[in-house]
Parts: sequence; C-alpha cells; structure tokens
Amino acid sequence: MIIQRTQKIEGELEPGRVLIIYGPRRVGKTTMLRGYLSTLGSKKVFSGQGDDIKLQELFSAQERNRLLEFARPWEVIAIDEAQQIPKIGIGIKMINDEYPNTIIILTGSSSFELAGQVGEPLTGRHFVMTLLPIALAESGLGVYDLRNRLEDFLIYGCYPEVLLAETPEKRTRILQELLSSYLYKDILALDKVRSPAKLRDLARAIALQTGNDVSLGELASTVGLDAKTVARYLDVLEKMFVIKRVGGLSRNLRSEISSKARYFFLDTGVRNAVLDAFQPLSLRADIGGLWENFVFAELYKASMRGRHLSDIYYFWRTHGGAEVDIVRERAGKLTAIECKWSKFTLPGKAWRDTYPESETICITKHNFPDFLL
Repeated sequence: MIIQRTQKIEGELEPGRVLIIYGPRRVGKTTMLRGYLSTLGSKKVFSGQGDDIKLQELFSAQERNRLLEFARPWEVIAIDEAQQIPKIGIGIKMINDEYPNTIIILTGSSSFELAGQVGEPLTGRHFVMTLLPIALAESGLGVYDLRNRLEDFLIYGCYPEVLLAETPEKRTRILQELLSSYLYKDILALDKVRSPAKLRDLARAIALQTGNDVSLGELASTVGLDAKTVARYLDVLEKMFVIKRVGGLSRNLRSEISSKARYFFLDTGVRNAVLDAFQPLSLRADIGGLWENFVFAELYKASMRGRHLSDIYYFWRTHGGAEVDIVRERAGKLTAIECKWSKFTLPGKAWRDTYPESETICITKHNFPDFLL
C-alpha cells in the first residue's frame, strides 16, 4: 500500500499567515512536515521540537529582542509538537509581525492545548490544516482492493501504522498501544481529566452507543459522574480528535429531536480498541453501528481534505420514530444519508416531506466507492 495524502502543506501557505497543523498523534504530521522541508533546497530552514528545553525557555521569556534575533536568519521556521512550548502564540506573533514573509509552520497533536496557546495571539494571522487518519481515497488502492480490504478497515481503522502492518496481531498491538499512550496517558495529563477509570468508562459507553442518540444525563448515569463532568470529558475527547459530536437537526417540526447527540469515533480501529473488540464482522452484533461510524468518519475526513471546513453534520429523528442516520449541510444544502451494511434503503417519506429540496442517498458495502472515494 502506498499512502498518498491529498492535503499538501504548500497548498495551505499564505504570506503573513502562520500555518498550524492539528491532528491526533501518529497520523503523519511529522512525516508530512519533514517531507515538505526536504523540498526546500537552499532555503534557510529552522526545524525544532516542542520538547526542546531551549525553545521552551526562549518563548516562555517573551523577550522580543531575543525572539527576533532567533528568527532573523531563517526563511522557514517549523516547530513540531508546538503545544509543549508555553506562550508560543505570543512569541510567534512577535516574529510574524516583524518578519511577515517568513514561513512559520506549527504542528500539534492536541487542538485543546495548541488552540489555547495560539488562538487569541494569532487571531486573523493563521490558517489551520486538520490531519486525520488516512481516508480510503488516500490509501493508494483501487476499487477492487478496497472492496477486499473493507473488513480490515472497519475492524482496525485507518491509522498509517495500522494500514501498513502485515498481520492482524500487529494491527491489534499497535491500536492497543496507541490507546494506552494517546487516549489515556495524554488526556489524563490534562488538569480537566482526573479520573482514569471514569474516562475509560465514558469512552466505552460512547463506543457501545455508536449510532444511537444519547443525552448527557444518560451518559452521566451510565458512568457515575455528574453531567457537567461528563460534558467536560466529552469536550476533551473531541478536542483530542478521538470523537466527533453530532447534534440533532431541528428546523421545521416540533417533533424533531434536538436535545440529544450522537458521538462517532474518528477512527473505527480506536473505537474497537476501546471495546477490545477485534472479532471478524461475521461474529459481531454491532455491524450496523460500526458501519455508520465508518461512513461518518470517511465523510468527515472528506470535508477536512476537500476544504469543506464549513460542512456541518447532524442526525435526524422525530418523536414518532422517523430518522436519518447522517445529515450533511454544505453551503445551505442538506444531504440525508442512510448507512446500511447490505440492504439499500433511502431516507423515508417523513424526511422527504419535511425537507423536499434535500438530496437523499444510501451508502452500503456494495456502493461505498461511489460516495467515499
């Protein structure tokens, strides 16, 4: 398999704008950055790491003269894992003000931390690229091979290391290590998350409810936390690129449900690792929810890759029981998407009567290349 990322750093650069690359650990941010830097030839390039003590001290001091002296020789400044550097946003703003033609690229594995460091100081001065696990369209595989490997994608997900691993045992081991070091270790290092057992319980509860809408109260009751704490934990999980919250669409009917939400994992391999569930699809009772999660993740990755950053995703359900798995809003147009593993079923009459101008599609294991590539 030859992974071919469609997002390119050079396509995101603008004079006077800092580029920030967000994304979970081990999706290829460092590889992408190094690949770009290797193409710059004779340009004067500084490449640093966020755990460099000297860099941390330099930016923490916020001494303008020292920062400008540091930046003066370089045409390109690239800092990987920049969220580890305190007050980096203020320092980068000073450099950007003085040297607007210097290319500045920061990467970070946590939008939660890095956004807090750079968001306000660089307001109006930065662009964001979100790098997620590999999309089907980036796998380098043809339709025939994608169909043959579809079960692997659903079970083990699309992290680069996992896709390149040669055996199911190695894929499982990589995902378990990723879960241990990234989901739990990194998140638990944040002050807002103080209970490892409850975080694990919450992640499992979300994984078990894939494809179902739930309230904060229901999740709180399940894991034994108050609703405010659950909301805080969910927010951290989302900002660490583990899950994505999808709200209910409600515009036309009082009967439409909008008080609940659905939570999808951005990678089905991580979702299955949370449950320690790597069984073949033929032995699983959760194929419906797993397929819906997979389709959502691919659609969301397509939005990020295709510069459709304003896409909004919903689910739709009425108190009478009518529902649509996923609704995408793009430039004001709604697309209702049913996710069915095998049986082709378009969104029903209730949806079509309520939103007659919308597009309706059904994505199955048979036609998925038509919609996800």
